[in-house]
Amino acid sequence: MSHLTLPPIGLGTWENDDPDQCRESVKNAIEMGYRHIDTARFYQNESAVGAGIAAADVGRDDIFLASKVHPFAEGLSYTDVIEGFEKSLSLLEVSYLDLLYIHWPVGDYNPTETLAAFDDLVQDGRLGHVGVSNFDIQLVEEAMEVLDAPLFANQVERHPLLPREDLLEHAQMNEYTLVSYSPLARGNALSASPIQAIARERDVSPASVTLAWVTDPEAVVAIPKATGADHLIDNLHAGELRLTAGEIERINDTRGRERFVDRDGAPWH
Repeated sequence: MSHLTLPPIGLGTWENDDPDQCRESVKNAIEMGYRHIDTARFYQNESAVGAGIAAADVGRDDIFLASKVHPFAEGLSYTDVIEGFEKSLSLLEVSYLDLLYIHWPVGDYNPTETLAAFDDLVQDGRLGHVGVSNFDIQLVEEAMEVLDAPLFANQVERHPLLPREDLLEHAQMNEYTLVSYSPLARGNALSASPIQAIARERDVSPASVTLAWVTDPEAVVAIPKATGADHLIDNLHAGELRLTAGEIERINDTRGRERFVDRDGAPWH
C-alpha cells in the first residue's frame, strides 16, 4: 500500500461520466504527473477510473487513490460500508484504497456504527486512511472521538467565494488535510476581478491563480476536474505557483460568498 504525501493538486472526477473520456483523462493525467486521483461510488465512473489507472505507465503504489461511500448509493450502516468498499475495489480493479470517505453525513449515517466499519477496514490492511466529506467542525470532532484510526481528511467545497476559514483553522490545528472540491467554484471564481488582474500580471491563467490561492495554506489540497490536456497541465502546474501575501489578500477581498454544491440535510442548514 502506498504511503504518499498528497501533492497540492489532484484530479477530481465528479461528472466525468463518459467512460472513454474518463479512462483517457485519468490515464493522461497520471502520465502528466498527477498522483492523487479522487472518485466515488456515486459518480458511477469507478470502472473507467480504474481502467485509466491500469492503462497508465505508472505503478499502482505510486498513486494515491480515494473513493467514497454514499448514504444513498449504498448506505452507511456497518454492513453497507464494508459492501460498498468491496464493490469499489471490484469496480476499480484494485486490491486496496489509500483513502475512503463518508460522502455526506446524512441518511443512515451513525458515527459509532459507520466509523466502526472504517476502523475495521484500516485494521484489515486494505484501507490506508479514513476521510469524511461535507462535515462541519462539530461532526469532524465527533468522528475523531469515535475513530480508533486517525482522521486523514475532510473533503469540502472550498474556493475564493467560499473560503471556509473555520474548517481550515480546525484542520491545521488537528493535523488532518482539508481537500477542496470544486476549487474553481464551478468556474465562477475565474471571473472575479482580483483573480483576473493577478492572472494578467503573472501571465498565467485565472484557474492557476485560483488554485494557487486554494492550496496556499498548509494542510490544503485541491482536486479540480479536467479532461482536456491543456486544462490538466495548467491545473497541475498551478501547484508550483506561489502567490505573494498581497495577492492573497486581494483575492481574500473578493466580494460575494456563494456555495455551489448543496443537498438536503447538509450540516450547514
